[in-house]
Amino acid sequence: MVRVAHTEADVNLMARMMRAEAEGEGRLGMLMVGNVIVNRLKANCLDFKELRSVRDVIYHVQGGNYSFEAVQKGNLFYSPAREVEKKLARQTLKYWRQQPSKYSLWYFNPYGECPPTWYNQPFTGRYKLHCYYEPIANTCEGAYRY
Repeated sequence: MVRVAHTEADVNLMARMMRAEAEGEGRLGMLMVGNVIVNRLKANCLDFKELRSVRDVIYHVQGGNYSFEAVQKGNLFYSPAREVEKKLARQTLKYWRQQPSKYSLWYFNPYGECPPTWYNQPFTGRYKLHCYYEPIANTCEGAYRY
């Protein structure tokens, strides 16, 4: 069973975002970013209502800015996806999940210690430079669906 329906265009877009956001964190770091993208697509709650495609998630605007900084500032995001990133994107779209991103809807690089909450959402763990946060219990059932 596939986690979310997707096209080859979705794979390419997601692969570009995974590289742009986490290339320095290796394959596992890119997989975690990809997992957050899939979680946002499946969540349909909180900040992520009515997102119906990978494209919707990547280009989602919150508070006047894109949710992913790489859309505005990322040279890597606008470079073609390489086969290694496409493979990682497919893996995440089909089945991959792992802590600390397993149920996370948010991540960021604090350039220091991870705060215990991010916009009041609980910290689930850190991988290299990124801190991951999942929704408060019982506020977003969609984030916990496979």
